[in-house]
Amino acid sequence: MSRSTTALTCTLTLSIILHAPLALAKTPVATGSGGAVATISEKASQSALAILNKGGNAVDAAVAAAATLGVTDPFSCGIGGGGFMVIYLAKDKRVITIDHRETAPSSFTPAVFLEAGKEIDFEKAVASGAAVGVPGTVRGWHEALERYGTMNFKQVLAPAIDVANKGFTVSETFSHLTRENERKFQQFGSTSALYLRNGKAVTAGTLLRNPDMAKAYREIAAKGQRAFYEGPMARAIVDAVNQPPVANGASVRPGKMTLADLTNYEARIRQPVVSTYRGYELYGMPLPSSGGVTVAEALNILEGYDLKSMPRANAEHLYLEASRLAFADRNAYLADPEYVDAPVAGLLSKEFAAERRKQIDLKRAAADVSAGDPYLYQQDQSIPLRPQPRPMQRENAHTTHFTVSDKDGNVVSYTFTIESWGGSGIVVPGYGFLLNNEMTDFDFSGPRPNVPEAGKRPRSSMAPTIALKNGKPAFTIGSPGGSTIITTVLQTIVNHVDFGMPMDAAINAPRLSERNGATTSVEPGFAGSAQAQALAGFGHKWEEPAEEIGAANAIVFNPDGTVTAVSEGKRHGVGTALVQKRAH
Repeated sequence: MSRSTTALTCTLTLSIILHAPLALAKTPVATGSGGAVATISEKASQSALAILNKGGNAVDAAVAAAATLGVTDPFSCGIGGGGFMVIYLAKDKRVITIDHRETAPSSFTPAVFLEAGKEIDFEKAVASGAAVGVPGTVRGWHEALERYGTMNFKQVLAPAIDVANKGFTVSETFSHLTRENERKFQQFGSTSALYLRNGKAVTAGTLLRNPDMAKAYREIAAKGQRAFYEGPMARAIVDAVNQPPVANGASVRPGKMTLADLTNYEARIRQPVVSTYRGYELYGMPLPSSGGVTVAEALNILEGYDLKSMPRANAEHLYLEASRLAFADRNAYLADPEYVDAPVAGLLSKEFAAERRKQIDLKRAAADVSAGDPYLYQQDQSIPLRPQPRPMQRENAHTTHFTVSDKDGNVVSYTFTIESWGGSGIVVPGYGFLLNNEMTDFDFSGPRPNVPEAGKRPRSSMAPTIALKNGKPAFTIGSPGGSTIITTVLQTIVNHVDFGMPMDAAINAPRLSERNGATTSVEPGFAGSAQAQALAGFGHKWEEPAEEIGAANAIVFNPDGTVTAVSEGKRHGVGTALVQKRAH
């Protein structure tokens, strides 16, 4: 996700726990002592539950749900993209992460999005082969299943294959997103054939089948991840990138991806970002996602205030200002750790947070702030260069997040994406899945830590989070929304932990997203509210995008042993949360 403020990274949050099947309905909150699911896709929920009912664990169910979401919600996620998975292993009482973010093809240079020294048009960059990164999702699923699952690809992909073959009923949201992408989809013959009818979006109520995606899943089920990264499917991906299947005389930028780029792709098992906040241990995604570090830094800053005792407007003012400071540091320092020696230890330091806290005026919003110097708060001070301030790059916002928990206490918090709604717009001919436009998450020009380089993973904002208290899972949270993912996760944690709001109220509260700009992004209708007027007294100014901010989902592990699954109560068409009684 890259470049200023387009916020909506379609992040589905799926929360699963286990056992006997239930009829699904749009109930955004459910509490019980057994299994639970909260997702925007009933089909994905059914797939996950089917796997759990067959004895699969949370990792197995997560892959099953994710594969089905690739069918029913293909504009935000799928095997043509990548993601970040945070896993709590109950038996070992530890958290690990799987980074399967897309990588830049070996042909990439820092000038790939420049012409005559100037940045190319962003939208033209999106709808192109040049925007496509080497997909990591299938390799990530492979690592998750091999290391931490109990089932194989054949078992967990079976539900998604069934949905792709039989089809699903197009919702109004699906149809709306297709209409939003008509111009992009019209440029590619394979995409038009799948999602358009006579050049126009499929209408709500249409039964949509995707036999080509079923074919792709069947090949992966039979041959494992090698079916994707080698052989006919890999060749089809490379051909689609380098010679996009254009229609109607469209002209788009080709890419330069090779079969070796696919064959050489590796997922990374990384240690999570670990921080503390008011008695909770928070586990988030490390670089190349900036989500974990930025949320942790902002919470460290806020920890110095007694937010509970303050008037709400004063506390929310501090939330906005802490976010502003953390984003200044994020933009200055964070990128792929294999290319940039980012000062993560300094950024996570409580002492650094105390220093940054001094920049906050309790009564007045800052216009914008400069990055701090975290190098002074870690042992390694060997990097003398300091970044120069630059405007924040545009970052698309369409991703999918879900969280899963099983009867044994394992938990998965998973965010994956193809970047923009509909990714690059290119459906791989014969295989039915959209390719990402993740390379537009790089900064188009430098010098900056997040410039394009061969093999590099673009910086992300995805922030799948698992919170523990007294060594046991307390809650999970995650969202879509590009760079607003960070503020959605941060604000929800503050609402739940500091303001004592039940998780459903914490999620449904109006979202305010401050990313060190002259204005704060808010949701439609907020600007005229009493809450907005109170914050305007501190000098905050509003930017009101046309769309909602994020689509969060969560699981809360209650002290009495029950579980509450929480989805959106009003955004994204309202989510579905279910909890089942455990079989005895």
